[in-house]
Amino acid sequence: MSAAAHSTSLVVSGLSAGYGETDILQGLDLTVPPGRITAIVGANACGKSTLLRAMSRLIQPRRGQVLLDGKSIHHLPSRQLARQLGLLPQSPIAPEGITVADLVSRGRHPHQGLFSGWTRADDEAVAEALVTTATDGIATRLVDELSGGQRQRVWIAMALAQQTDLLLLDEPTTFLDISHQIEVLDLLTDLNRARGTTIVMVLHDLNLAARYADYLVAMAAGRLHVSGKPEDVLTESNVREVFGLESRVITDPTSGRPLMLPIGRHGMVEAAG
Repeated sequence: MSAAAHSTSLVVSGLSAGYGETDILQGLDLTVPPGRITAIVGANACGKSTLLRAMSRLIQPRRGQVLLDGKSIHHLPSRQLARQLGLLPQSPIAPEGITVADLVSRGRHPHQGLFSGWTRADDEAVAEALVTTATDGIATRLVDELSGGQRQRVWIAMALAQQTDLLLLDEPTTFLDISHQIEVLDLLTDLNRARGTTIVMVLHDLNLAARYADYLVAMAAGRLHVSGKPEDVLTESNVREVFGLESRVITDPTSGRPLMLPIGRHGMVEAAG
């Protein structure tokens, strides 16, 4: 991947978008920090996935625009956009009977010209993606036979083979147990640090978002409620306003990042009489 990956910019300006007659996003502005990891958090149905879909041109904005290096993504040729921006949607489905290597190879489609065939550069990109995600040892296996964590790494490998400067991921840890969640997030962090790839991901777990992201975006009712460093976003007042949840926020002794402890009606330490 290009050493200049960190210079690519992604800006959302006055974006309103949705489905049918309903606007989910309402006049949203966001500048994604280039070369960093951004996590989008918020309550269910607040517009997190809709924002990611709009940023990847899967849905058309009603108003506003998404700018990639200053150019509207809706005016870029599809192949050019796919060379710059990769998307891992929520719960992707692999074709039946496809091997790991074949699925990862599909990430090279944006680089195939009308008359050009498979090249050595394609082979090298696929091999590098397999090694980076530690899926080279299962390259000949069928994707259907893999565990959830293995499958997610394979999908990330396909996105890496695309060799984009920007990678958008919609809930990459969904349905994974905690060890596989950490495995996937560690992999994305390694990718960001080694290549400068800008990563934007939707996460449900506030504490994992605060631990792994350089920049947090908290959404509420289709709008950007607050954004910034994890310590500035993950506060008790913001958790209350965004999630309607009382909490205590302390410093995580492992990472030094903020750690949110929810307060429910049960499971609390009772004060001594």
